[in-house]
This record gives sequence, structure tokens and C-alpha cells, in this order.
Amino acid sequence: MLDPANITFDSSGLVPAIIRDSRSGEVLTLAYMNRESLRLTIESGETWLWSRSRQELWHKGATSGNTQRVVAMAPDCDGDAILVDVEPRGPACHTGARSCFGDARFSLSNLEDVLRQRKSELPEGSYSAKLFRGGRTKILKKIGEESAEVIIAATSEGRERVVSESADLVFHLLALLVHEGIALDEVVAALGSRAR
Repeated sequence: MLDPANITFDSSGLVPAIIRDSRSGEVLTLAYMNRESLRLTIESGETWLWSRSRQELWHKGATSGNTQRVVAMAPDCDGDAILVDVEPRGPACHTGARSCFGDARFSLSNLEDVLRQRKSELPEGSYSAKLFRGGRTKILKKIGEESAEVIIAATSEGRERVVSESADLVFHLLALLVHEGIALDEVVAALGSRAR
């Protein structure tokens, strides 16, 4: 966690806090903290903010249930802004949107969430639900097919086909991870541990 002694608060006693989804990197909101909300955030492990309009402390999600579990906090280079990585439990925006900056951004973690939902609900007409009904064998067969198609595309079909077939391969690989109960974060952490 960060050391509050290294934070520079403005003349109103506030510091901007950029709240970001720890998995996707998506910025969820820009809010403000004072010394007390920063202390409560560090102690509780959930975001506490300062409402400038209401002039009061605000535990994010206290009434809506859309809390944010803090994964990491870091000051910027000057110590006058804080980046707060969270695991959101529901929308961040008061409008009901996932992010105050809109929901248009695609990420693998969003796709992972959709695949988990499809595996849980198995809706009729869903391709991914059909994959999950077929189990590990069906998913592995698709990964084999898509791997071969990436190789063929890279060998003779050009950039556009490589991109398309790679997307198919990544989709099916992510479906396998969801089927096996392996979080994408685990794969990312394994890659990070190999960085030199």
C-alpha cells in the first residue's frame, strides 16, 4: 500500500484518486480523497472517498452494494494524485454504467466475465454455452483447429487472416481457462514472473 506521508493534498485538503479496474486496466472514475478517506481506504481495503458536493466521507457502495476492493495504491511521481487499482463489485458510475467514462472499451477480462456467465447459465443459442456443454474435449478440439488455422494463415494468407484466426484462438483458449476454473489473472501473473 502507499504511505500517506508521501501524498501532497491541495489547498482544500484533497487529492485526486483515479480508480481503475485492476484486471482490465479500465479507468472507472476520477474521485477525490482527503486524509481521513485515504486512511479508511488503507485500513478497510475498500474505497472511501470525499464527496465534494455533499462535503462528507463516502464509502463507495455503502448504499448500492457496488463496493470496490482495493488491490493496490500508488502515488504519481509528484505525490499529488493517487492511482487506486480495485476489483469492482458492480458498476462504478452513479448512472449504472460500469465506468464513468462509458462502457465501450473491450477487454479480455470483460470477455472472461461473459464466458463465466455463459458457463453458469448455458443459454440456448449461445455458441460459448454450446462449447461448455461439450466439455473439455470439445474445447480442446477447437483450440487444435484454431491453432492450425493460425499457422496456415501466417504461412500463406496474410496479416488480416492472421489477426482473425488469432482472435478465434484466444477466444477458445479463454473458454478453456473458464471451463477449468483458471483465472486469466493467473496466466498474466505467470507471464509477469518470467519478465526479465
